Amino acid sequence: MDTVNDITTIYRQRAKEGYQQLNKAKSKIYRIGTLRLLLFIAGITGIIYFWSANREVLAVVIAATLLPFILLIKYHNRLFYRKEYLEKEIEVNEQELAALNYDTSAFEDGTEFTNPTHLYSYDLDIFGPYSLFQYINRTCTQLGKNLLANWLGTHLEKKTEIEERQRAVQELTPELTFRQEFRITGLLHKWKAADEEELKTWAKSPSIYRKRVILRALPLFTGATNVICIALAIAGIIPANVCGIVWISFATLSFGFTSRITKMQAVYGKKLQILATYANLLRLIEKQPMKSQVLVEVKKWIGGEKQTASHSIQRLSKLMNELDQRNNVFMYVILNGLFFWEIRQIIRIEKWKEQYASQLPRWLTAIAHIDALCSLATFAYNHPEYSYPSIDERPFHLQATSMGHPLMNRDKCVRNDIDIAKRPFFLIITGANMAGKSTYLRTIGVNYLLACIGAPVCARQMKLYPARLITSLRTSDSLNDNESYFFAELKRLKLIIDKLQSGEELFIILDEILKGTNSTDKQKGSLALIKQFMILQTNGIIATHDLMLGTLADMFPDNIRNYRFEADITDDELTFSYCLRKGIAQNMNACFLMKKMGIAVTD
Repeated sequence: MDTVNDITTIYRQRAKEGYQQLNKAKSKIYRIGTLRLLLFIAGITGIIYFWSANREVLAVVIAATLLPFILLIKYHNRLFYRKEYLEKEIEVNEQELAALNYDTSAFEDGTEFTNPTHLYSYDLDIFGPYSLFQYINRTCTQLGKNLLANWLGTHLEKKTEIEERQRAVQELTPELTFRQEFRITGLLHKWKAADEEELKTWAKSPSIYRKRVILRALPLFTGATNVICIALAIAGIIPANVCGIVWISFATLSFGFTSRITKMQAVYGKKLQILATYANLLRLIEKQPMKSQVLVEVKKWIGGEKQTASHSIQRLSKLMNELDQRNNVFMYVILNGLFFWEIRQIIRIEKWKEQYASQLPRWLTAIAHIDALCSLATFAYNHPEYSYPSIDERPFHLQATSMGHPLMNRDKCVRNDIDIAKRPFFLIITGANMAGKSTYLRTIGVNYLLACIGAPVCARQMKLYPARLITSLRTSDSLNDNESYFFAELKRLKLIIDKLQSGEELFIILDEILKGTNSTDKQKGSLALIKQFMILQTNGIIATHDLMLGTLADMFPDNIRNYRFEADITDDELTFSYCLRKGIAQNMNACFLMKKMGIAVTD
């Protein structure tokens, strides 16, 4: 198994090779650019010099200079794309090197998905700056980004689904080249949030031109008429200027359709530019061998081994690019006069839409799934020391050893265990301020979520039953709703009770129950709540400063365990081990810290 140092070396080597190839590409661009300039100058000079000379010599000059010049334009464009690709490849590998050192600022943080009322994401910092989403996110499309956010916000609850996704992530994890090619290809297009939705809207819109028989026949009629006129003129049956009159008449008539087609092109033209990128992403998926059930299913969505999706979208992309030629006035007038070219092109695009539009959403879904799965696979690849949890079928079971928070530096993270072996069962965590209670709760919550989306976890080993996760760690008040902090917390607790009473299986994580009321009321309410949890046969963890809650273990000796995080005072200094210990906390640090800061405390 690779280590983090091995992964670092691989990323650094890929970035180094990228720089080497980029320098070569830049040199080629310079040389080809210079050659193009010389050919152009030579061609123009030759044309001027031999214009009045032998026409055969002139033709040779043009063939030897301007034709290579045109060919080199296409090659030059490919070199520029190669340059952009290599620059993005270097950027991607340097981003991964930074991420291995916990700098994920280069990745989107998913702030738009933040929801304070969510069952767990707000409490566990799943979205936003320095969040789990930002740490995992390597998506290159808006579709993939939305799907990854959805997975983190709505975790799986079935053993088979979790294990199938695990196998898909495990299959993609060693495929570094495929994952980076996919990401780079997607990043080369500047996505906008509305691109995919507008593309789907276009696909569902009705055909306008193909439905009308006259419009379908018009390009054929125009082309046939022009051919007949030219043939008759060559045969000397009609004057040659008749051909010009007919052509001008058709070209003038075509202007009647220009405004509507221009509007259609303005609305969808730029949106459909993403089709070339989609085709490239689909081609990568089609070429990649896939074995796990999830990945095989994704490949079926795009036509399996037949590679129909990429070819079809590439065809549409080509049709849209050809339509853009109408922006060239010279070509526009000539082609429309000959056979109503722009109507013919619109009809061909509508024909494509009628044939493939129903499959387009499925193709986009396939891209989204691979994009999101590649993010999870990169997360797994960057953490070879992580393990995949085993999923239990019996409720309830959560057991892990040496578990840490994935966002904490691997060299500083203190790891702890957890063991909940039956239902109902609760852990009561007591301890001093800053001793590690809240971090422990978030560590459990984040790893539990990772396990339930099919990702590896920051633990030596983990086994769990995937009940629905729900937390109450940082309930906030709402000025807009005229809602107090305490009432907001009560609403959260009521939500938990309602879900349990409706038969939902939950795993509950609570930090300091009923923070918004006085200590006597809080203690009474907390005891009553935990007793109700026992009756409702649920599981969870509760952190508290209230040592009285530790007495519940005497009332439910088989269903409640006490654990603690201690603040140790040694040589008049406060120290924290952040290690979980059995029992109820013995030391509290508020008065000690106040005295150290010079705040008077009366005994």
